[in-house]
Amino acid sequence: MNAIMETLDGLNRRLTLNLNQAAIEVEVSKRLAKVARNVRIDGFRPGKAPKNIVAARYSGEIRNEVFSEALHYEFSEAVRANNLRVAGSPSFAVVEGGAFAATFEVFPEIKIGDLSQIKLTRPVVVVADADVDRTLEVLRKQRVQFHSVEREAQQGDRIHIDYFGQIDGAAFPGGEAKDFPVVLGEGRTLKEFEGSLNGMKSGESKTFEVTFPEDYFAKELAGKTASFNVTIKSVHAPQMPEIDAAFAQSLGIAEGNVERLRDEIRTNLAREAKRRVQAKVKEQILNGLLETSPIDVPANLVALERSALMEKAVTDLKARGMKEADIKLNEAVFEPQAKRRVALGLIMDAIVLEQKISAPEDQVRAMVDEFAQSYEDPSEVVGWYYQDSARLKEAKALVLEENIVNWLLEHAQVSDESTTLEALMGNA
Repeated sequence: MNAIMETLDGLNRRLTLNLNQAAIEVEVSKRLAKVARNVRIDGFRPGKAPKNIVAARYSGEIRNEVFSEALHYEFSEAVRANNLRVAGSPSFAVVEGGAFAATFEVFPEIKIGDLSQIKLTRPVVVVADADVDRTLEVLRKQRVQFHSVEREAQQGDRIHIDYFGQIDGAAFPGGEAKDFPVVLGEGRTLKEFEGSLNGMKSGESKTFEVTFPEDYFAKELAGKTASFNVTIKSVHAPQMPEIDAAFAQSLGIAEGNVERLRDEIRTNLAREAKRRVQAKVKEQILNGLLETSPIDVPANLVALERSALMEKAVTDLKARGMKEADIKLNEAVFEPQAKRRVALGLIMDAIVLEQKISAPEDQVRAMVDEFAQSYEDPSEVVGWYYQDSARLKEAKALVLEENIVNWLLEHAQVSDESTTLEALMGNA
């Protein structure tokens, strides 16, 4: 083997390889002879075709095959001899003198920085009675029922309307509807439009103007003023259920015990709060890890991750009902996220090897059990995980990541900070 290794910019390397052409020709002859013993060619019995005819038909294919094998073998030997860790596939090119240059990237040298320089804040939350009350109100609103009333429409009412809009005396797309439902106060229509409906009664009509915002999603209407004629067809007042035994039963509390309902809500809120705290802490510690342990990332690994992120985004959009032809995504948008994911993956892999961090089976089971508690039948969810090795592998990866984060937290500067559940959830 005769290989010359060069260090290019960053993680790029180049190996110049010289192949033994005589050995290649010997191997080509051997394989041609083997093919000739079995090949079927029209006009000749099996294995009896003249060597020149067999060579004319198969030598090119066989030579390419032997050549490729020899090139990759020499590359692998040179990589081993130079103790290189190749990231991705090499690119081969012919260079002067009939040699071949293999250009490729290597994995970066990873040195974990001073983790004690990482500073982060960990939210501390206690689920209060007010949080339970607030959740109960949300649940009540989700089960609201409307009944017809003969009075002026007010906030919270659901009204049905007929409307017809014009701009400069001409109708426009989306400017007309019959029996259109509007819940006053929900903000699903323009504020100016909805505000004009307050105080109207069933059977009443009104004409008013509405100016579309400059940033309105329908560009052809942005900034324009429309005249709407609206007729109220009906007014329905909301009636929320009382928090009683029937309400508790409707939420799965068999005996209709309201206190047990409150306890379950508190438990679920505490579980969600724990997840939010873990997510916030994890984001801070991983940002700190990237800052204290910067590395170069192989461009081809970033490209693969970028493509995977874009493919996932397209799949998600299609699952939400978008047509593939309407999905306009630029892969470059995913570049920062791809770089971050690749860098973190490489650094965390190094930590796992250096610190011998693992994902014990009992810890994996505990995580699956905890996740399953938020479902109606936890045992069914646990079985779902353990029936599929791929799902279980995902759970193991989460446990491993959690253990890495916990190890990092032991070395970082962590300050606890009391907060409310509402602020943690982003509602304050």
